[in-house]
Amino acid sequence: MSRRDAREKAFMLLYQLEIQKGALEDQLTAFIDTQEIKPGDTDYFSELVRGVRGHLETLDAIFEPLLKRWTKDRLPRIDLSILRLAVYEMRFVEAVPDNVAISEAVLLAKKYSSEESRSYINAVLGRISQEAVK
Repeated sequence: MSRRDAREKAFMLLYQLEIQKGALEDQLTAFIDTQEIKPGDTDYFSELVRGVRGHLETLDAIFEPLLKRWTKDRLPRIDLSILRLAVYEMRFVEAVPDNVAISEAVLLAKKYSSEESRSYINAVLGRISQEAVK
């Protein structure tokens, strides 16, 4: 599985975890089974899911101050999942350059959310990337 595919599957499970309550490991196992993800393809996918879920407060604290006219609680859960995933990659996965994490997040927003969401996700992540350079 490519990183793009792993990222998209991770996004799907992260969104599922937002709307369905239940233990992370149980949902992770069930998701891998239902999506028929091969054992050798679970590494990056699992790293993303566990990483995002393990750093929720940190990730939210990074992007929430940059939301204009929005609060984290008002964001659509799809957009929240995309932002958390992208910020996790930007801050915790050294092998993924910021511009790749941003581009991938914009593609996910384009596919699963709205045009407005795509624009503000791009803007918020761009500001996070610029602040990291300072």
